[in-house]
Amino acid sequence: MRYTLVALLGIMTVFNSYAQESKPASEATKAANQQVQNSLPFSNKQDFEDAQKGFIAKEEPLTIKDAKGNVVWDLEEYKKYIGLDKAAPDTVNPSLWRNAQLNMINGLFKVTDGIYQIRGYDLSNITFIEGKTGWIVFDPLISRETAKAALDFINKELGERPVVAIIYSHSHIDHFGGVKGLVTDKDVEDGKVVVIASDGFTEHAVSENVIAGNAMGRRAIYMYGALLPRNASGGVNGGLGQTTSTGMATLIKPTDLIKETGEVRTIDGVKMVFQFTPGTEAPTEINTWFPEKKALWMAENSTNTMHNILTLRGAQVRDALKWATYLNETIELWGNEVEVKFQSHHWPMWGEKRIVDYLKKQRDIYKYIHDQSVRLMNQGYVGSEISEMITLPSELENNWSTRGYYGTLRHNSRAVYQRYMGWYTGNPSDLNNLPPVDAAKKYVEYMGGEQAVIDKAQKDFDKGNYRWVAEVLKQAVFASPDNAKAKALLADTYEQLGYQAESGPWRSVYLQGAYELRNGVPTSGGTQTATPDIIKNMPPEMYFDYLAIRLNPEKAAGKNFIINVDFTDLKEEYTLYVENSVLNYSNKINKEPNVSLSLTKATLDKIQLGEITIEQAIKNGDVKLTGDKAVLEDFVGMLDTFNFWFNVVTP
Repeated sequence: MRYTLVALLGIMTVFNSYAQESKPASEATKAANQQVQNSLPFSNKQDFEDAQKGFIAKEEPLTIKDAKGNVVWDLEEYKKYIGLDKAAPDTVNPSLWRNAQLNMINGLFKVTDGIYQIRGYDLSNITFIEGKTGWIVFDPLISRETAKAALDFINKELGERPVVAIIYSHSHIDHFGGVKGLVTDKDVEDGKVVVIASDGFTEHAVSENVIAGNAMGRRAIYMYGALLPRNASGGVNGGLGQTTSTGMATLIKPTDLIKETGEVRTIDGVKMVFQFTPGTEAPTEINTWFPEKKALWMAENSTNTMHNILTLRGAQVRDALKWATYLNETIELWGNEVEVKFQSHHWPMWGEKRIVDYLKKQRDIYKYIHDQSVRLMNQGYVGSEISEMITLPSELENNWSTRGYYGTLRHNSRAVYQRYMGWYTGNPSDLNNLPPVDAAKKYVEYMGGEQAVIDKAQKDFDKGNYRWVAEVLKQAVFASPDNAKAKALLADTYEQLGYQAESGPWRSVYLQGAYELRNGVPTSGGTQTATPDIIKNMPPEMYFDYLAIRLNPEKAAGKNFIINVDFTDLKEEYTLYVENSVLNYSNKINKEPNVSLSLTKATLDKIQLGEITIEQAIKNGDVKLTGDKAVLEDFVGMLDTFNFWFNVVTP
């Protein structure tokens, strides 16, 4: 279970600073980035004004440590090379550089009377609403340490106040993980603090990446550039924020759930009206309207970028049409009253006319991508063709808040196709095609051998045809992974593509690919989110589902047995059945098991966290076993342990 929850939000963190053999930008890359500089409205400085409006104070230096002295957040690394007075280097897309400059504007800000934000303490913002006696806090960041630092800072600047309520806008970890830096379990149990979230929050907060967590976590290393150095040839910006913190992720269950739009809560004198928006940016999410302040909290349903319809780390495809529909509902609900709009990433916006125009463009970017992708799909085009054909109208193309800093037009349009049509293109050749290595060997053979491929690829590389070079050299590397020349040229190719990328995740993916081709697969790094709080909120059913996907069918072949499990603290009983090389379970006890286990959920949590083995738990009495112990030992031996650091850019 060490890595099963590593991608709960789909975020990873910069953790190591290995040296990387970075190359300078090529002439083709310089020209491509200059074209971006010439084509977009860089003279429009409104975002910079908005990002600095309401500034109160900031901490210098902004370096946050845990109780052991380990740095869990360090904005100072970025300050060395990113600043408002620094022009985009040749190795960074100017549009992404602009986004990085904006995300570096940090500190405590007044949004409007009684609403404050602290920005630049994590990937997300933490928002403080001033009640009669205390703080109502929206989205307490990723880590306990960063959230506590933010609370300490605002109390220092504006006066000491207790936290009386926590609102989780949605189920991604950068919106709840720092909760115990603000309040304790006892505060909530004693009724001193209310915790509000949308219906289904806890299930999705824990479950979203359990089943596919290992694969998602590995790909998240690519998406967020976990091992990239902090310089202009490496990690620059994640699109939603600079990066993520590496402290302790925590969780306290909600005490109050929002289940429908229009629900009202008044806490500590502050009235809040909620819009329930399930199936948008997250499986469960809520926007919030403050009628007395004419202020609109948009959670992560609208940010100052085009978001992901499908995240590159892997997930289920989001519903772009539903997302647009809820944004339209937001406009209809409060568009004629709103005076300030703010959200969990980036900076606020003021003025009804500007906000409504912004929300319409946010709505229309997802609606346009959906509608036009489906239009082309129904004309017979497949995802790869649609992503090449689709272009945005100028109103969306030249609008900063719909640029692709996180999601992109290319991969979002493919995602829409995938949602409706799946992986199969309809071409018979794609129905049962060869796996990558087998196909690569035949491609290279047909193209005249490895050296011929490399020689031709070098010519295209020199012309700046990087997309094609990447496609061809991928075949050479998969056909012969020990070919140093092919790997070196492919690394150089990915690097130039990364330098040209406007999307923070695209840049990270390309540069991480280049890094691994040059240095090999790493063995450490990344955020550990399988923390005690996350594990203890994992229900038994989710644990059994995870065991089922670990069952090795070859080891389970011909086996047929029954295990009863009694959770004494939960008063819940289950039966596990293994037959046909499949693990199933039911929530009742079988009368004729091969072996029975009696334990608490807390003991299971310790086993999952590696604090104790099942053998030790049996020996010390934490697990009571009756029946055939050999069956349990046999079952445990059938379970695969996933290798997190599997190959991606090599076979």
